Amino acid sequence: MVMSLDATSAVAADAALEGSLSSRTQAGISDVLAGRKTGIRAVLLFAGPAVIASIAYMDPGNYATNIQAGAGYGFALLWVVLMANLIAMLFQGLSARLGIVTGRNLAELCRDHFPKPLVWVMWAVSEVAAMATDLAEFLGGAIGLALLFNMPLMSGMVVTAIVTYGILLIEGKGFRPMEIIIGALVGVIGLCYLVEVFIAPIAWGEAARGLVLPQMPDAAALTISVGIIGATVMPHAIYLHSGLTQRRAVVRNEGERRKLLRFSNIEVVVALAVAGMVNIAMVMMAASAFHEGHSDVAEIETAYHSLTPLLGGAAAAAFLISLIASGISSSVVGTMAGQMIMQGFVNFRIPVLARRLITMAPAFIVVAMGVNATKALVMSQVILSIALPVPMIALVVFTSRRDIMGVYTNGPLVRRLAIAASAIVLGLNAVLLATTFGLAIPGLG
Repeated sequence: MVMSLDATSAVAADAALEGSLSSRTQAGISDVLAGRKTGIRAVLLFAGPAVIASIAYMDPGNYATNIQAGAGYGFALLWVVLMANLIAMLFQGLSARLGIVTGRNLAELCRDHFPKPLVWVMWAVSEVAAMATDLAEFLGGAIGLALLFNMPLMSGMVVTAIVTYGILLIEGKGFRPMEIIIGALVGVIGLCYLVEVFIAPIAWGEAARGLVLPQMPDAAALTISVGIIGATVMPHAIYLHSGLTQRRAVVRNEGERRKLLRFSNIEVVVALAVAGMVNIAMVMMAASAFHEGHSDVAEIETAYHSLTPLLGGAAAAAFLISLIASGISSSVVGTMAGQMIMQGFVNFRIPVLARRLITMAPAFIVVAMGVNATKALVMSQVILSIALPVPMIALVVFTSRRDIMGVYTNGPLVRRLAIAASAIVLGLNAVLLATTFGLAIPGLG
């Protein structure tokens, strides 16, 4: 099912109708693929899909887990963050390849190849996951605004809703403006944590050892590690990445397709490396600020209030600004993914305002009921853990089928790595679910 070269004109027409990229950007990409344009500006034309997907790995759901890891265990769990990021690179790379090679996204391929009852179940599970994702992201942005501007949480949620809806309207102007906005917000997050790294008194030698020497201090550390890895590979990011690459560039021959795949792989590595460094910086900041004397810090609000006396107002402000940028950008991306999931599985699309209202409703309900915001973030990760097997297994199956991928089918090494990574993530998610619901796990106290 590799997209035939005869179908490129139809794909180009579809892309034009959807306004995915401007004619100028499309022409630039064609020139690069044909070898008529080179250099850094040429490479930047291909940046976008992985940058958008990378937001899933810097969303507010990661903040509490990273804070707990650093505060409780210093630099000891940095290797877990690194491993989680490598797994993320693998799966996002596979998702991007699926879209480029087949011209279809993951949800559409599920609709094409699986029985209809199974497709409806997969769609329902994926929609619940999309809402759970948006709950974490929406709450994260609202918490940041509420703390930074000293406003009620509900007011912060209203502001977050207005801002995210405004950004979503820009999607109608094409992919490129949205990619630039999301990229700018990623830059804000990265800059904030660069500031944090310079402010916090980090023991770089210990941090380096924590990255390369696997260790598990105790059973509670294992539980946190499960949270770090189990919540890393996001279902909506896997679906979304294949959709962002499926019609982004028109290829005229297999040489151009291979070149496009190389550019995509480079972008995945760079974008996910930035996301990984942000997560590592979060853990290092928490380790430096809280591990000695404040190891019980576990909530975002507590971390913010503790940062001011420990590292100063600049560190606390940078923390909140990064959280706001993370919440807003990831909420926008979550809504985009929800649209793609619905359209892919059931070939149905709703107005972006209706989608935004549906996905943010659970967050308003949770806050109105008086549920602790950080606990709500944790529960959203549990829901995501339940939904995660759906896209992971489907992605490994499709990218390993020659009738779908042709010569771009996963090789033996990639297939083994994908299966092993799936087993690790799904096994740890099972442990996370079991401990969440109070089930005893042998060896896990």
